[in-house]
Parts: sequence; structure tokens; C-alpha cells
Amino acid sequence: MASRHLARSVALQVLYELDFWCADNDLTLQESDRYQKKSDVITKNVAEFAPGTSELGFITSLIEGVIKYQKKIDAIIEKSAPEWPLSHITTVDRNVLRIGIFELLWGNRKEVPPKVAINEAIELAKNFGGESSGKFVNGVLGAIYREIGEPQKDERTRVRLNKG
Repeated sequence: MASRHLARSVALQVLYELDFWCADNDLTLQESDRYQKKSDVITKNVAEFAPGTSELGFITSLIEGVIKYQKKIDAIIEKSAPEWPLSHITTVDRNVLRIGIFELLWGNRKEVPPKVAINEAIELAKNFGGESSGKFVNGVLGAIYREIGEPQKDERTRVRLNKG
């Protein structure tokens, strides 16, 4: 498994654990009982699923980014999938979407282009979610991608026009 994909898998497992402890109480990830022990949760999951990884910084940045922007991300999910209240989306799918949206909107596009962020989220959904998780995540993230427009498309068009 590629190192960044494995890193996303570990981030998903950490976010799942934090979400599991707060979902029934309508709390944010930061309000979870486990949040104060977040670094222990990260260390435990890295040791179990990605020992020796060189992507600890990436794992941590995904987790911190999702937690920082959770309220905005959750509002985007609710707007993009209005027939699916957040509480009715499985814990796996909810956190896969959070990772995907974070990377799509706040991630470093030079390191992770939007289409890569979407494809990675779909793969996480297929690997960890239910039978229709991949399609669901693809639909939600695809709608968001269309809404924001294809990032850097105008720049590429201008470069081609200027070269021609």
C-alpha cells in the first residue's frame, strides 16, 4: 500500500475512534473524551497499522485539519447530501468525507491535486465502508468539486493560450 494511502487509512482510524466516542452525544471531535489523548490514539494506530511510517506529519496534519474545520466540513456534507442527515451517515463514511473535503478545500493542491483527494477518499470508502460507500463518497465529493469549479483550470488555459 502506498505510504500516503496508508497514512490516510491511519488518519481515518483515529478520526473514527474520536467520532465513536462523541457521536451519540452530538459532540464535535474536539469534544470527544478521547481528544485529550489524541496523540496516544495516533501513536497506537501508527504502531499497529503503519510501524516505521515516514508520513507521521501527514497523518497528524489530516487529523488536525479535519478537527479544525469539522464544523465547516459537516455543514458542507449536510448541504451536499441533504437527504442524509449527518447522524445517519455511517461513522466510516462520515470521516472519509471529512478527510476528502479537508484535502479538497484546505489541502496543499501541489502535493495532493483535487482529483487525487477524491480518488483516495473513494478508495478509503471502498476498503473500510459498506457496499455502496464508494459510490456515496464519489457522489458527495464530485458535487463539491463541481461546485467549487476545477481548481487551477483557468491557469492551465491561460498558460496554453499564452504559449500558443
